[in-house]
Formats: sequence, C-alpha cells, structure tokens
Amino acid sequence: MAWTRTSRWMVGAGLVAVAALAAGVFLTTQSDTDSGLVQVNGRVESDQIVVSARVPARIADVLVREGDVVKAGQVMLKLNDDGVAARTAQAAAAATAQMAQVRALESSLSLLRSETAMLTQTAQAEVTAAQAELNRLGVVAQQSALERDRVKQLADQGFVGPQALERAQVATKSALEQYSSARAQVQKAQVNLQNARLAPQRIASRSAELQAAIAQAEMAQAKALEAASESKELTVTAPVNGHVVARYINPGEAVNHGVPLYAIADLSKVYLKAYIPEPMLGRIQLGQPAQIWTDSAPDQPIDAKVGYIANRAEFTPKEVQTRDERTKLVFEVRLYPTQTSQLKLLPGQPADGMIRLSPDAAWHAPRH
Repeated sequence: MAWTRTSRWMVGAGLVAVAALAAGVFLTTQSDTDSGLVQVNGRVESDQIVVSARVPARIADVLVREGDVVKAGQVMLKLNDDGVAARTAQAAAAATAQMAQVRALESSLSLLRSETAMLTQTAQAEVTAAQAELNRLGVVAQQSALERDRVKQLADQGFVGPQALERAQVATKSALEQYSSARAQVQKAQVNLQNARLAPQRIASRSAELQAAIAQAEMAQAKALEAASESKELTVTAPVNGHVVARYINPGEAVNHGVPLYAIADLSKVYLKAYIPEPMLGRIQLGQPAQIWTDSAPDQPIDAKVGYIANRAEFTPKEVQTRDERTKLVFEVRLYPTQTSQLKLLPGQPADGMIRLSPDAAWHAPRH
C-alpha cells in the first residue's frame, strides 16, 4: 500500500494525539499520587440478606415488593398451613393435660407428707391401747377360768347347783372370746403401725412419680413451644432495616423450608466498591482515611476508610469508568463510611472516592 503525504500527516497527527492523551492521563494520575491522594470510582453497594422460608407452607399474602423500604420487624409476608395450626393446638392441649397431672400429684404428695406424722402417732396409740385391752381381758379370762374351776369343785362336792357351774362356764367362755378379739385388734393395730412407718417409702415413690410427670410436662411444653414457634414462622418479618431489591415468590405459591423469599439490601452496611490498578496496590492499606463523593451532593463528601482490599486480581470490570480504557489487572477495594451522614448512599449509585496516602495531604474534590 502506498503512503501519500496526506495519509502520513494524518497518522503522525494521530500518534501525537494519542501520546498527548497518554501523557495527560499519566500526569493527572501522577499529580494525584504526588499530592498524597488517589482517586477511585465505582458504585455504592451494600450487604444483602436473603430472607427464606423456615417452614413449608403456601404464600397467603405478600405485603412488600421490590423497591420498598422496610424496617426491622416489619411483616413482609404471611404463610398459610392448616397443619401447623392443628399441631400447635394439639401440643398446647397435651401440655395443659400434663401440667394438670403434675398439680394433682403435687397435691397428693403434699397431703401424704402432712398425714405421715399424724398417722404414725395414731397407729402407735392404737397399738398401745389394744395391747392394754388385751392385757386386761387376759386377766379377766384368767380369773374367769379360776372361778369356773372353783365352782366346778363346789358343784362336785354338792355345795352349789349345776346352774352356778353353767354360769361360770359361760362367763369363762365369754372372757376367752373377748381376749381373742382383743388379740386380733392388737394384730390389726400393729399392721396399721407398720403401714404408717412405710409412709417415707410411699413419699419417695410418689415423689418419683411427680418427677416423671414433671419431665413429661416439660417435654410437652417444649413441643408446644416448638409448635408455637413453627406457627410464628408463618409470619415473615424483616430482619434488618433495608431496601427490598428482589422478590422471588407470588401469592398462592407453595414453598419449602429454606426457599428464598426476598433479598434485602442492608442500608446500614453500604460501601463504595471500586478498583485500583496493580501498581498502586502497595500504597493502599486497610484503615487509610478516605472520602466518598456523589453527584447528588458534589460539595458534601462523606468521611470513610479503606475497609477491604482484595487478595486476588481480576480484569477491569466493564462498569468501572477509568481514564485508562485498556484492559489490565485491578484489585477491588471497598470504602466504608465512618460517620452517620444525613446523605443517603443507595445501592447502585455511582460515586467517586478519594484515598489519602499521606497524612498531611489536603483533601480535594475528584477530578473528572
């Protein structure tokens, strides 16, 4: 191909222009670096929280949509599951029944403890009284037998008639029967005393029953709380203050446990995501002071600091508008605001950042 004078002049002029442009870029970057500041630009981003379903159910009502701003605890979604309501009611009824059994056993145990001392004393008194009555009737029976024997001797000698002997025999028989009955009463009183002395063992056994009932009641209560918690999970609330950036469901859909419902951008965790070229990596350090500048408030910078530096390089993302358009390796950095500013940084908002490399460097607005 033959080069004409005109074409040679145009190519030469183009090369000069490219060289001038490159020199201008270099001088601007070098000027920023020499002033102790480095300029970066990128977009505001935030931590995102995915809100998911904790129980399988059907979407009953969607209360917020994409773009809405929510506050922590605000109801976002309502689920519907008749089975959860039935299990909750059943668990609550079982817990109530177990608690009623515990109260009945506690009352019975308290009554048993209060009666133990009195029963033992009463049984001991009954044994003492029965033994005394037995001793008395024993003496009576013995005297009746002696009297019978004397009457018999007198009857044999003809001093008394047969009627006297018969009365003596009847009296002796009655005395022996009373003695036998008293002996049975003594045995009965002794059995009652032995039973009364077994009261501590019955108390221990009743206490064990009470402890078992309490354990079952606690288990039933835990199941009731679990069912109530599952029922509570049918109402989905916002975990943080934020901005709804995505909605993955619609009313009437059935969802399983762990299925994402929403994505929320945490507006309290915003930062400027930018990139620096590899040659500047050695001069950027965590904690370095910085400023974030937005187009919406060009004269109100937001104080920030370098809070993250990537440990892996990547190619320049297409959305990053740098003055050097050629592809090169860069490292991601994040500038986190260090103050509660009245200015709102919203995810997706373009912004510029100034990082102070030298402590005595004076701040200035980004150059465009």
